[in-house]
Amino acid sequence: MPAIVNGTKLVLMRKWDAGRALQLIEAERVNSAGGVPTIAWQLVEHPDREKYDLSSLQVIGWGGAPAAPELIRKVREVFPGANPGNGWGMTETASGVTGIADEDYIERPDSAGVVFPAWDIKIVEPETLKELGTDEIGELWARGVGVIKGYWRKPEATAQTFVDGWVRTGDLARIDADGHLIIIDRVKDMLIRGGQNIYSVEIENILYSHPDVVDAAVVPIPHRTLGEVVGAVVRLRDGASLNEADLQAFARERMASYKTPERVAFWDEPLPRNAAGKILKRELRAAFQPIDA
Repeated sequence: MPAIVNGTKLVLMRKWDAGRALQLIEAERVNSAGGVPTIAWQLVEHPDREKYDLSSLQVIGWGGAPAAPELIRKVREVFPGANPGNGWGMTETASGVTGIADEDYIERPDSAGVVFPAWDIKIVEPETLKELGTDEIGELWARGVGVIKGYWRKPEATAQTFVDGWVRTGDLARIDADGHLIIIDRVKDMLIRGGQNIYSVEIENILYSHPDVVDAAVVPIPHRTLGEVVGAVVRLRDGASLNEADLQAFARERMASYKTPERVAFWDEPLPRNAAGKILKRELRAAFQPIDA
């Protein structure tokens, strides 16, 4: 929509491919590129990146999932003329709801921004629907002019998702004292290991920080006594020779031991994604068998 409003060229891809995207950025002199954080990681770490003239880039933005502070640093390092940006919105809001960019984002790398005019956000306990306070983690709800009326011919889903003008987003988040929105994870992607909450995005960001990992997703593995444990599906850079123990050791140095992946599956192809570029985790769960321990 911004491209249409401003009368600028919009360069679209039928299917995401980082190598092809680099070609298009050079050929079309693209000024702004964006997507989910995974897309930014793949542009930054692509082995052929230096073959292309990418000096036209002025903005690399993302949304749809939390991004690691390391990604912001990498973007500034690899694309010195491009400013990083982040924001939050969803199909049901029909537009962005929060945003942050440039130096503000560099100083607050955990933030998805502050709320835009004509929008309201709040954090709600998913089970009791009680509104939570500053820095408490719960489900993000949003209200504003862009919220859709409901889902076509799906009255039950509409009733569950839309409440008194608010949309239940399915995202776990918190709002700090300065009004910054911090996205934690998707409600459905949070794991519970022996009663301890584990946020998959935190682990994925650590895996992405390994120089040989180009794609990563965390999924739950059923466990007889603990309920769930962490499983990681990763795709390595061509020529890399990491094994499960290597990645577990890397992760263990950077997170609590109970968050370290219990199993690691290696994927030869790009991880499956939907049209928005988000990984289809339900298709990856079959990579692991339940642990009977």
